[in-house]
Amino acid sequence: MENTPRPSFLARHDFLVRRLHSLSGLVPVGAYMVVHLLTNASVLNGARSFQQQVDLIHSLGIILPLVEWTFIFIPIIFHALVGVLIAVEAVPNTGSYPYGGNIRYSLQRATAWIALVFIFWHVFHMHGWLHFDPWLTHVVTPLGGHQFRPEDAAASAGKALSTLPYQIFYAVGVLACVYHLANGIWTAGITWGVWSTPAAQRRANWICAAFGIVVAVIGLSALGGMRSEGIRAIQREKAAAGDVTVSEPATTGTGTVAASPDPVAAPH
Repeated sequence: MENTPRPSFLARHDFLVRRLHSLSGLVPVGAYMVVHLLTNASVLNGARSFQQQVDLIHSLGIILPLVEWTFIFIPIIFHALVGVLIAVEAVPNTGSYPYGGNIRYSLQRATAWIALVFIFWHVFHMHGWLHFDPWLTHVVTPLGGHQFRPEDAAASAGKALSTLPYQIFYAVGVLACVYHLANGIWTAGITWGVWSTPAAQRRANWICAAFGIVVAVIGLSALGGMRSEGIRAIQREKAAAGDVTVSEPATTGTGTVAASPDPVAAPH
């Protein structure tokens, strides 16, 4: 009698793992993404508004890394690892049966890969992954990472997004994340039995599509606002160096022309 190989842990707990994967994609990962984009979009009210949001986050002090790892990074890593296993096992059949559901099935997995690469690079590009000075100084910074400076939030983020390739990369990454979340909400509703009838699924389809469009507009608007702040910061630096005599006036959050192009004073 042959010994039957024992199923893997994931195979033995497929029901639980898939539901935890679905739940983690909504809370906290999906919820954090929406809050993150809303925070970034505050730059549309001016650099000072965005700086206030960043200062509020960093007021957590030494517990900030604990909060980040507990509610952001560990859930993202779990969701990504399980998602990779699911994506590897996926067998899309859009070529033979190009129905809407199959197309969405393939797009959900395609955007998962795009989102994974984007988030991986985004965290490196802005924060350098780990807050360890030798690592940041000798490895990350020479490779173009760790661009974000909390004390000069809008200008540093904007300068990091000042080139066209990065603008395109970030726009594609944000749209992939938004689609993955919006469509993930729809599939999660089926997984958890929230909408089980065809009529309920059609209504949920419209709701999730509207949600995705709104969040996509917020995310792209935030990128546009950051780009504008980056251009202003670069102009100020050139003017200070004597390369530019006249710079484009910056507007305040109320839409009026700012009296001075000086950057927001960094908090001490």
